[in-house]
Amino acid sequence: MTDPLEGIAFYAVFVFSVTIHEAAHAWAAMLGGDLTAYNGGQVSIDPLPHMRREPFGMVVLPLISVLVSGFPIGYASAPFDPNWAARHPRRAAWMALAGPGANLALTLMAFAAIRIGASMEHFMAPDSIGFRQVTASVGDASSLTAAVAFLLSIFFSMNLLLFVLNMLPVPPLDGSGALPLLLPERLVESYRTLFQQPIVAIVGLLLVWNFAGEIFRPCFFYVVQLLYPGVAYE
Repeated sequence: MTDPLEGIAFYAVFVFSVTIHEAAHAWAAMLGGDLTAYNGGQVSIDPLPHMRREPFGMVVLPLISVLVSGFPIGYASAPFDPNWAARHPRRAAWMALAGPGANLALTLMAFAAIRIGASMEHFMAPDSIGFRQVTASVGDASSLTAAVAFLLSIFFSMNLLLFVLNMLPVPPLDGSGALPLLLPERLVESYRTLFQQPIVAIVGLLLVWNFAGEIFRPCFFYVVQLLYPGVAYE
C-alpha cells in the first residue's frame, strides 16, 4: 500500500514539474508571436490554469495512479495556433524544446542542491540508488534532513524523466517537434505533414511505453555518476 505522505509528495512534485514544463511551452510560444496559450492563462506557474485545461491528465489520472502504484502517470498540454506553427516552423520547434528545457533546468537545480548539501555534510551518497533515493541524509533517517533528501530525490528523478522522455524524437513528444531545427528548409513541411498523422503518434506512444525504462535507466545512472564521482552503482 502506498504511504499517504509519499503519495502526496510524488503528486505535488509531478504537478509542479509538469506546470513548469507547460508554462515554458506557453512562454516560448508567446515570445514567438503566438498568444493562444497566453490568452488561456498558461503562461503561469500557477497549476490551476493547466489543471483546468487537462483535468483528467493532471488531476484524475495521476491521483489514481499514485493510489494504485505509488507513481503518478499523467499528461498536460499548452494550446498553440497550428496556423502560426505552419508559418513559423522553427519558432514552433523552439516552443517544443522549451518544455523539456525547463525540466532540465529543474534537474540541474536539484543536482546543485544535492551537491551543496553533500559538501555541507547534510547529504551523502546512498548505499543503493533509485528513483526515490538519489541522495540520503547524514544521521537520523526520520529527521527533517531525511525528508528533504527524499523530496530532492524525487524532484531530481521526475524532472530528469520528463526531460529524457520528452526529448525523444517520436510524436507526440516534444523531441519530434524540435526536429525542424535540424532539417533542411525544403523538408520541413513534408516532415510536419507526416508526423501530424494520428497513426504515427499512436506508434510513437507504443514505442515509448514499451521502452521507456530501457531508455531512461542508462541516462539516470549516467547523471548519478556525475553527481557522485567515484561511487559505482549497478
